[in-house]
Amino acid sequence: MKDFAKDIGLARKGDTAAFARLYSEVYKDLYHIALYSLRDSHDACDAVSDTVMDAFCTIGKLKDEKAFRNWIMRILSAKIKRRQREYYNAPAEIEEAFQEGFNFDFVSFEVREALENLDSESRLLLSMSVLGGYTSEEIAKICETKAATVRSKLSRIKKRLGAELSRE
Repeated sequence: MKDFAKDIGLARKGDTAAFARLYSEVYKDLYHIALYSLRDSHDACDAVSDTVMDAFCTIGKLKDEKAFRNWIMRILSAKIKRRQREYYNAPAEIEEAFQEGFNFDFVSFEVREALENLDSESRLLLSMSVLGGYTSEEIAKICETKAATVRSKLSRIKKRLGAELSRE
């Protein structure tokens, strides 16, 4: 894991190049997790943009330089949850986006369908674990829960996906 201390110190002083270096270390994870959780590339980009803006504006509040990655993922998690709440408030718009935004190929149709059936929290946890490569302890810190809870939820999610895919 990269040591972010020097760049964080510079970013706290307003050094945009230092913040850009920090962002370059996490942007792929941020986008993949947002895309997987929100299932819409525009919303994922918006969530990541909002996350980066908030992180840049509040980097002075980061107490532990070693926790940078978890800190920015916690911001992203809040942005994703906020967007997901907006989805529930606009069902007609979601149906249009769903119909326009998804082009399934038949090779991965069953997997995508199984993933679509997951609730938003399950998609977030699974994306952080599988796509982001985060440990249950790191996910627990980001989501502000217990590592054992994360492990048990991930286990249930994977079993449910396995059972659903084996039925196909």
